[in-house]
Amino acid sequence: MSIYQEHRAAYLKRLAELGAAAVIPTASEKTRNHDCTYRFRPHSDFWYLTGFAEPGSVLVLLPQGTGDEDSPRSVLFLRERDRLKEIWNGRRLGLERAPEALGVDEARPIEDLWDDLPQLLKGYASIVYRTGEEEDRDRRMLEVTNRLRSMARGGVVGPAALVDPAPSLHELRLFKTPGELDIMRRAAAITAEAHTSAMAATSPGRNESEIEALIEYTFRLRRSTGPAYTSIVAGGANACILHYVENDMPLVDGDLLLVDAGAEVEYYASDVTRTWPVNGTFSAEQRAVYQVVLDAQLAAIDHCRPGNTFLGVHEAALKKLVEGLVGLGLLEGDVDALIEDHAYDRFYMHKTGHWLGLDVHDQGAYAEDGSSRKLQPGMVTTVEPGIYIAEDDETVEARWRGIGVRIEDDVLITKDGCENLTAAIPKTIEEVEAACAQGELTRVG
Repeated sequence: MSIYQEHRAAYLKRLAELGAAAVIPTASEKTRNHDCTYRFRPHSDFWYLTGFAEPGSVLVLLPQGTGDEDSPRSVLFLRERDRLKEIWNGRRLGLERAPEALGVDEARPIEDLWDDLPQLLKGYASIVYRTGEEEDRDRRMLEVTNRLRSMARGGVVGPAALVDPAPSLHELRLFKTPGELDIMRRAAAITAEAHTSAMAATSPGRNESEIEALIEYTFRLRRSTGPAYTSIVAGGANACILHYVENDMPLVDGDLLLVDAGAEVEYYASDVTRTWPVNGTFSAEQRAVYQVVLDAQLAAIDHCRPGNTFLGVHEAALKKLVEGLVGLGLLEGDVDALIEDHAYDRFYMHKTGHWLGLDVHDQGAYAEDGSSRKLQPGMVTTVEPGIYIAEDDETVEARWRGIGVRIEDDVLITKDGCENLTAAIPKTIEEVEAACAQGELTRVG
């Protein structure tokens, strides 16, 4: 049984508890410009339940069965084989092969979806369906539910509501299975190679774009589907722009280079940030700021264990960051008071992490019953504190301005603590400088 069949079986059990059916479409193809489309990526919910990457597909899950079948059923609507279209746009799985290849109970033509749904969904009190992505699809789904409700006079149970996937499906996605973790470890290993290679290749006079190209070349070389998100390759003060993606400036001797880039494997993301000196050696100020961020990150990772809260990870990092900022003379005052007053905001303006999985900012609630969620085995979170000192911040000495440092790892919560999935990537000052030095004999102009 594939991991996707396991996911589907688990979700059918959850749907049975809810008395709900589910209609899970994949993503739509997206236009880049004129008649050019982006490379297709399936919707993460759909991929999680099918492992199927063709556009034009919808999965229907029926925990009470359908028709004469009273066992749970999975019905996949997909495109039929078409020789001419396959010549132009690639092979299709087709109806005949889909049940065996994907483990679904039945495959039907996508053209039959709206005619078949009313019969399939009869008897369910609610339908799990995500709205807000395609207006026409939402309209037709509403027509189906209204049609089913109109049958109530004849004794047919109709759906009272369309239900968001978050409380059911997204809770399953939050806890990674062993099969998912194997994939995420592969993504982490590819990302580790890419970052380490980039450290060795960095030198003054090169361009941010060259480092981006090397990283993403490594991703594809190792059979990743590519970057899990738009890579950030930010030299000097560009690192103080949190989502800098232009990646087109020359690298300057004496600056730092912040790289936030992760490989995607089977649509599972890695998300890693490292910061290193362009010339291979940290200056005194860079070293001091870097060590503060590293100490904060290590404190936060140490907090990643069952029973501690997600917010507690951020608080552990924040306390170390503010202590460090006071130690550097960038803030003055009592640490607790500075935290309460958010005096650190101009140097650290984001939270310390987010869930990670099929989406780089993965699904799953961060709070339960109004309080920060407790960490549990199987969750994967990023841990990514940083310090960003704007180049025009005249409240600090000039020697600090334009320094931006972030350090990010992917951390799995385990039964006894945590596993840093990306621990292989150089991170201490000594490790980073040693990795940068590896390129001295191999750098090319």
